[in-house]
Amino acid sequence: MAKTVIAVFSNEQVAKEAIEDLRRAGFDREISILARDQGREGGDREGGLNMGAGADAGGISDGMTTGGVLGGLAGLAAGAGALVIPGIGPLIAAGPIAGLLSGAATGGVAGGLIDWGIPETESREYENDIRQGKMLVSVRCDEQRADQANKILKDHGADQVRIH
Repeated sequence: MAKTVIAVFSNEQVAKEAIEDLRRAGFDREISILARDQGREGGDREGGLNMGAGADAGGISDGMTTGGVLGGLAGLAAGAGALVIPGIGPLIAAGPIAGLLSGAATGGVAGGLIDWGIPETESREYENDIRQGKMLVSVRCDEQRADQANKILKDHGADQVRIH
């Protein structure tokens, strides 16, 4: 049965280090990143998200840059893109969560996470964390690997880590 490990980070550099360690441990396409793009005020601009970027064979997006909260994080997960969620604003989503949220934009972040099997109360907490400028890093994997991902994320000092 698939598990989802979700960590909330207040510090971009700490999140980036955690993601790099997850990748070294063999996680790649399982990693998702979600955060407000505080550098996008509507429309592309210099330093904004390059929407033409694609994923290479290793699943890591090339050419991704953002002037917002994610800095170098967008390039650490596959399929990074931007979307706008009512009540939150512009987001950067990368990895499996990007596709999930693009189809659930009207339900917001919480609606997408609920669709992913995250309890409603916790989904709303995560949405609030994103609204406050925190970053969500998740790993969707089998039960055995979930414990490993949980340990890596906790070892990097995430504000909170939960397995769902």
